[in-house]
Amino acid sequence: MTFTNKNIVENYFGLFESLNAISKLELIEKLKKSLKAESKNKEDDFYASFGAFSTEKTSDEINAAIKTSRTFRTKEIKF
Repeated sequence: MTFTNKNIVENYFGLFESLNAISKLELIEKLKKSLKAESKNKEDDFYASFGAFSTEKTSDEINAAIKTSRTFRTKEIKF
Protein backbone atom coordinates (compact mmCIF):
# COMPACT_ATOMS: atom_id res chain seq x y z
CA MET A 1 0.00 0.00 0.00
CA THR A 2 1.37 3.37 -0.96
CA PHE A 3 1.76 6.27 1.43
CA THR A 4 -1.08 8.09 -0.32
CA ASN A 5 -3.44 5.12 0.03
CA LYS A 6 -2.54 4.75 3.72
CA ASN A 7 -3.26 8.43 4.24
CA ILE A 8 -6.64 8.15 2.51
CA VAL A 9 -7.57 5.13 4.63
CA GLU A 10 -6.59 6.93 7.83
CA ASN A 11 -8.64 10.00 6.87
CA TYR A 12 -11.72 7.92 6.09
CA PHE A 13 -11.26 5.97 9.32
CA GLY A 14 -11.32 9.25 11.19
CA LEU A 15 -14.64 10.12 9.56
CA PHE A 16 -16.20 6.74 10.29
CA GLU A 17 -14.94 6.54 13.86
CA SER A 18 -17.87 8.63 15.10
CA LEU A 19 -20.52 6.37 13.51
CA ASN A 20 -22.61 4.05 15.67
CA ALA A 21 -22.15 0.26 15.52
CA ILE A 22 -25.07 -0.34 13.15
CA SER A 23 -23.82 2.26 10.68
CA LYS A 24 -20.33 0.77 10.80
CA LEU A 25 -21.69 -2.70 10.10
CA GLU A 26 -23.70 -1.34 7.17
CA LEU A 27 -20.58 0.33 5.83
CA ILE A 28 -18.59 -2.91 6.18
CA GLU A 29 -21.32 -4.78 4.30
CA LYS A 30 -21.32 -2.26 1.44
CA LEU A 31 -17.52 -2.36 1.20
CA LYS A 32 -17.62 -6.15 1.14
CA LYS A 33 -20.20 -6.11 -1.68
CA SER A 34 -18.14 -3.61 -3.65
CA LEU A 35 -15.07 -5.85 -3.39
CA LYS A 36 -17.02 -8.85 -4.64
CA ALA A 37 -18.48 -6.85 -7.52
CA GLU A 38 -15.07 -5.45 -8.44
CA SER A 39 -13.40 -8.86 -8.60
CA LYS A 40 -16.32 -10.28 -10.58
CA ASN A 41 -16.26 -7.39 -13.04
CA LYS A 42 -12.52 -7.81 -13.62
CA GLU A 43 -13.00 -11.51 -14.29
CA ASP A 44 -15.96 -10.84 -16.59
CA ASP A 45 -13.98 -8.18 -18.44
CA PHE A 46 -11.07 -10.59 -18.87
CA TYR A 47 -13.20 -13.36 -20.34
CA ALA A 48 -15.21 -10.91 -22.44
CA SER A 49 -12.01 -9.75 -24.11
CA PHE A 50 -11.76 -13.05 -25.99
CA GLY A 51 -13.60 -13.12 -29.28
CA ALA A 52 -15.01 -9.98 -30.80
CA PHE A 53 -18.48 -11.41 -31.31
CA SER A 54 -20.30 -14.70 -31.29
CA THR A 55 -22.11 -15.99 -34.32
CA GLU A 56 -23.34 -19.23 -35.79
CA LYS A 57 -21.71 -18.45 -39.16
CA THR A 58 -18.55 -20.19 -40.27
CA SER A 59 -15.40 -18.23 -40.99
CA ASP A 60 -15.92 -18.82 -44.73
CA GLU A 61 -19.42 -17.35 -44.55
CA ILE A 62 -18.15 -14.32 -42.65
CA ASN A 63 -15.35 -13.79 -45.19
CA ALA A 64 -17.80 -14.07 -48.08
CA ALA A 65 -20.16 -11.54 -46.45
CA ILE A 66 -17.30 -9.08 -45.97
CA LYS A 67 -16.14 -9.46 -49.57
CA THR A 68 -19.63 -9.01 -51.01
CA SER A 69 -20.27 -5.91 -48.92
CA ARG A 70 -17.22 -4.12 -50.29
CA THR A 71 -17.89 -1.26 -52.68
CA PHE A 72 -15.39 0.48 -54.92
CA ARG A 73 -15.53 3.85 -56.59
CA THR A 74 -14.33 4.29 -60.11
CA LYS A 75 -13.21 7.85 -59.77
CA GLU A 76 -10.37 9.03 -61.87
CA ILE A 77 -7.67 10.88 -59.98
CA LYS A 78 -6.27 13.89 -61.82
CA PHE A 79 -2.82 15.27 -61.11
